[in-house]
Amino acid sequence: MSFSLKLLLACLLGALLTLAYAPFSFWFITFLSLTSFIYLLSHSLPKQGFKLGFAFGLGWFGAGISWVHVSIADFGGIPLIGSITLMLLLSAYLALFPALSCYLVTKYFTPKLWPMALPFIWLLIEWLRSWFLTGFPWLSLGYSQIQGPLAGWFPIIGEFGVSGLIVLISAALAIWLADKKWLPSSIIVTVLFVSGLALNQYQWAKPTGESARIAMVQGNIEQALRWTPEQDQPTMDKYKNMTADHWYNDVIIWPEAAIPKLEPVATGYLSEMDNLAAQTNTGLITGIVNYNFETKEAYNSLIGLGQRHQNDTNKGDTPRGHYRYLHANRFAKHHLLPIGEFIPLEDWIRGLAPIFDLPMSSFSRGDYQQANLEAKGYHFAPAICFEIAFPRQISANLYYNTDFIITVSNDAWFGASHGPAQHLEIAQVRAKEFGLPVLRATNNGITAFIDHQGQIQSRLPQFEAAVLSDVIQQVKGYTLYRSFGDWPIWCLSLMMFGLACWNKKQLKED
Repeated sequence: MSFSLKLLLACLLGALLTLAYAPFSFWFITFLSLTSFIYLLSHSLPKQGFKLGFAFGLGWFGAGISWVHVSIADFGGIPLIGSITLMLLLSAYLALFPALSCYLVTKYFTPKLWPMALPFIWLLIEWLRSWFLTGFPWLSLGYSQIQGPLAGWFPIIGEFGVSGLIVLISAALAIWLADKKWLPSSIIVTVLFVSGLALNQYQWAKPTGESARIAMVQGNIEQALRWTPEQDQPTMDKYKNMTADHWYNDVIIWPEAAIPKLEPVATGYLSEMDNLAAQTNTGLITGIVNYNFETKEAYNSLIGLGQRHQNDTNKGDTPRGHYRYLHANRFAKHHLLPIGEFIPLEDWIRGLAPIFDLPMSSFSRGDYQQANLEAKGYHFAPAICFEIAFPRQISANLYYNTDFIITVSNDAWFGASHGPAQHLEIAQVRAKEFGLPVLRATNNGITAFIDHQGQIQSRLPQFEAAVLSDVIQQVKGYTLYRSFGDWPIWCLSLMMFGLACWNKKQLKED
């Protein structure tokens, strides 16, 4: 097979991975794609490893995050050829990471040692992808397994660890099946799959018998209208009116930046909603942008209004809310989205094209670790938009009394693409990892309640203005992943890598 044909095949195998993620969720495709690619890699020259890994990554991310093109083309003000070029540049950047993994494993190890060496190398490079230039860990391999037999491993080793298991299985199958080692191939697949299925039957966190009735409002505001000043009041009125029949809930959640006015100039409206929520014995959490006119710092924020504690009732004839500007019951987004929320090399590239000069694209960063939001005595660990893709940050903001994880977003940027479904899938994995319900409120979908086992309890359809109300069970108990994080999979993969290095040395001596 010519090298050009190998590059094309690697790219197609990478693109095939898209079918493993939501909304398709054919989990077995991950093993088919990765095993085939590793087999292809093992039958190529070591010097071809980087190029083949890059081709695989280009197909993987080019097809998997093709939804980025929607936001660039529809809202970035860039012609079609320009938007496709930017999307390909992003995909090419992300493809450098699997390319580096392939380069290292082909340069320093023979294929015989790949099942031991590749998991650690892959995880190391994926960890690098999760923080370099603020990180973009989207489409990590483990997310494809929320419906698969490895799902039971999420509470043990997290998505990061499941990615390592996928690489281990795929490398073992690719190398051992080629050598007709049927027995070890069968054993590793059977052991990991059956143990995953068995672990999936165990509940690390169990319902306490107590629950909260929570409503989430999906306003379905068109993206083109969100930052139009004359639409501010109609948008705020819409959220107020949609909420009017739902004050019987314990907590009501509005999505990211649901209130389009800057917080300092929306204090009158916020006080009104704060008092209304307090009078109805309800907690209200909403997204809003806080802008400090003195320091010129903007924060993508979540704030709590209305009843904060269970004992806030009966304080006079007319209960009042606790909101004051800059009050403590707030969360500021830490992981900012490049281009959308901050401009790299801002002094150089802002103004070059409309996409580099979008409204609200110059935010300041909140602290990595912050207090939970409180509403009617419940404690919520927040994540705004793609922060839900950073399990280490979520973990840092979980406390002994955290009741729920709350994630708010505005996926209107991505239209009817598969981006929002992937975003929801990531939230499901966080729930499974940490054994906590995840409440996902979005502007236009997919708004959903996810239980502590990562299953969707209820959801709203996309592109529909509606309110989703449900009873969410509180749970008690810690998953192993919540307690130990990534340390178990780091230790295991490093031990395997050490064995690969030792075997390599032994082979040289022989």
